[in-house]
Amino acid sequence: MLSDRTDPPPPDNPHAGGMIPKVVPPLPRPNPRARDLPGRTAFTWLRAGWSDLCTNPLPSLLYGFGVFVLSAFIVWGLFRFGYEYVLFPALAGFLVVGPLIASGLYEKSRHLEQNRRIGLAGMIFVKPRSSYQALFMGVLLLGLFMLWQRSAVLIYALFFGLVPFPGTDELLPMLFLTPTGWALLLTGSVVGALFAAFAFAISIFAVPMLLTERTDALSALGISMAMVWNNLAVMLAWGGVVLGLFLVSVATAFVGLIVVFPVLGHATWHAYRTIRADDRQEGETERMFIRPA
Repeated sequence: MLSDRTDPPPPDNPHAGGMIPKVVPPLPRPNPRARDLPGRTAFTWLRAGWSDLCTNPLPSLLYGFGVFVLSAFIVWGLFRFGYEYVLFPALAGFLVVGPLIASGLYEKSRHLEQNRRIGLAGMIFVKPRSSYQALFMGVLLLGLFMLWQRSAVLIYALFFGLVPFPGTDELLPMLFLTPTGWALLLTGSVVGALFAAFAFAISIFAVPMLLTERTDALSALGISMAMVWNNLAVMLAWGGVVLGLFLVSVATAFVGLIVVFPVLGHATWHAYRTIRADDRQEGETERMFIRPA
C-alpha cells in the first residue's frame, strides 16, 4: 500500500526541490603499464646486460660472434652479387629484426634469473611458450624489413630516376656533395626513422613476451607498443643507447657486435622485466586483439 504522507524531503536529499544530483567524474585509475622511470634507468639496464654477459661469458660471446659472421657474410654477398645499393637500408633494417635474433640472449638472462646455467645450444634452440606464434612474429618482422627495403629503392628512384646504380664509389659523392643527394639523405632518414621507431616499439618487448607468455603475435606487438608509449622517456633513452652502440659496431666493421649485441640483448631482457612487472609474466594470458576462447 502506498503511503499518503506528503512531508517534504529531508534537506540532505539530493532530489530535494526537484534538483538533479551532481555528476561526479570517476576517480582516476592508475595506468597499469606506466612505470614512471627516469631516462637514466636505461644505463641501469645496460649495466645489468654487461653483468649477464660476464656471467658465463663464452655462450654469449659465441652468440655475438655468430651475429658478426652473419652480418659480414650478408654485406659481402651484397657487394659480390651487385646489390650494394641496398647496403644502407639493410643496416637500418638490422634494427628491425635485431630483437628476433636476440631471443637466445633473452633465454640466457631468464635462466640466470632462476640461478640456472645454459649453454650455446640452449640459446640457439629456444622453445618459446607461445610456440608457433614466435615464428609468425618472425614472418611479420621480416615482412616489415622487406617493406623498408622496397621503400628505400622507391625513394632513390624518385630522386635519381630509373637509372642503373652507379656503384658505391660514385654514390657517396653523389649523396654528400649534391643538393639532390642531400634531399635524398634527408627524406630517407625521416622515412627510415619512422620505420625504425615503429619496428622498435612493436618488437622490443614482443619477442621476450612470446618467450615467457602464452599469447599471440599480434597481441604481443600491440602490448609492446603500449608499454613503449606509456614509458616513453626511458624508452627514448634506451633507443638512443641501442642506436649509438650499433653505430659503434658498424664503425668497427661489425667486429663490435661480438660484444655489443650480447650486452644489448641481455639488457633488453632486463628492460622487459622492469616494465612488464606483473603477475601475467609467469602464466596468465593477456591478449589485446584476439580473446581466448
